Amino acid sequence: MSGGGEGNSAYGHKAFKRSRSHFADRITADGRDGRPVEAGRYRLVVSRACPWASRALVSRRLLELEHVLSLAVVDPIQDDRSWRFTLDPDGRDPVLGIRFLSEAYDRRETGYPGGVSVPAVVDVPSGELVTNDYQQITLDLATEWSALHRPGAPDLYPRARRDEIDTVMAEVYEDVNNGVYRAGFATNQEEYEAACAGVFRRLELLEPRLAGQRYLVGDTITEADIRLFTTLVRFDAVYHGHFKCNRWKLAESPVLWAYARDLYQTPGFGDTVDFDHIKRHYYQVHTGINPTRIVPLGPDLSGWLSPHHREELGGRPFGDGTPPGPVPPGEEVPPQGRP
Repeated sequence: MSGGGEGNSAYGHKAFKRSRSHFADRITADGRDGRPVEAGRYRLVVSRACPWASRALVSRRLLELEHVLSLAVVDPIQDDRSWRFTLDPDGRDPVLGIRFLSEAYDRRETGYPGGVSVPAVVDVPSGELVTNDYQQITLDLATEWSALHRPGAPDLYPRARRDEIDTVMAEVYEDVNNGVYRAGFATNQEEYEAACAGVFRRLELLEPRLAGQRYLVGDTITEADIRLFTTLVRFDAVYHGHFKCNRWKLAESPVLWAYARDLYQTPGFGDTVDFDHIKRHYYQVHTGINPTRIVPLGPDLSGWLSPHHREELGGRPFGDGTPPGPVPPGEEVPPQGRP
C-alpha cells in the first residue's frame, strides 16, 4: 500500500491504477540477487492497516520467523512524507534509526519518483530498501526461508499444488484484492459499477467452493487463504462502507463469514489484525473520498470470535505441522484493535 499526502487526496479524483513494485530484489537461500537469507540481517516494515503488508505479517507468524526477521510497525496515519515511525519512542525506528520509511527508499535510490509502499524489507546493515514486491515477499518467506522455519511450520506453497494456488490467487487478486480498490477509488459510475460487480461475482463463485472444503486449495492453509483473508477481514469494517462495496456484508454470507472467522481464530491470523489501525487509516487518510475524516463507530466486531463450525469439513490447518507459538512480547495487538 502506497502513501503520501498528494496521492491520498487524489483518490476518487483520478483513475486508480495499482503501481508495480519498483524494487524487486529477492532474498533467496542461495543469494543469487546478492541478498542471501540470513537471520537478523533484514527488517520487515508493515502497516497493520494494509492488506498487502498483512499478508507478510501472517506468513511471518505462521512460519515463526519472528526470531530471524525483525518487525517495524508504522503509524496507520500518514503525513505528507508517507509512512512514519511515530509509534516508536522519539518517532524513530529503534533498529533502522529513521523517522520515515522513505529514508530507506532514498538510500536505495535517491530521488525515487514512485510512492513509498509497505510491506518493505530493509537491509539493516546498510539501511537501504531491498524489496517492496508484495506479491513475491510472502512466496519467498514460504520457500526461500525454509531453513529458518520453526519445527512444524506449515507448507504454505506446496509444490504439488502451486498451479492451482497460482490460478486461485490470480482470480482473487484481480476481482477481490484489487477489485475493492478499483471500486472505492472509481471516478465515475460506470467504472465503479464494473469493479463492484466484479468483487461480488468472484465472492459468489468462491462460496460453493468453500461450502464443500475448509480451505481454498487442498485440506491445509496455503498462501491463497492468506491473500483472501486479508481482504475479507477488512470487508465489513471498511470496504462495505468506505469503498461502497455494499451489495451485501461479509457477515451476510454464511459460507464466507464462517470461513473468515475460522481463519481469524487460527493462530497466526487474527492475532496480527488491528481493527483500530485499519479503520483509522482508511477513513482518515483517504481524504479524496472521505474529506471529513470521520471514523464510523461500527460495525460490531464481536462476531469474529463466534463459533464457525468449519472443523466439521475436516481439513488440517497446519498439515502435518503444528500451530505457531505465542505472539512475541511487544508485537501484540493493543486491546483497542481487537474485537
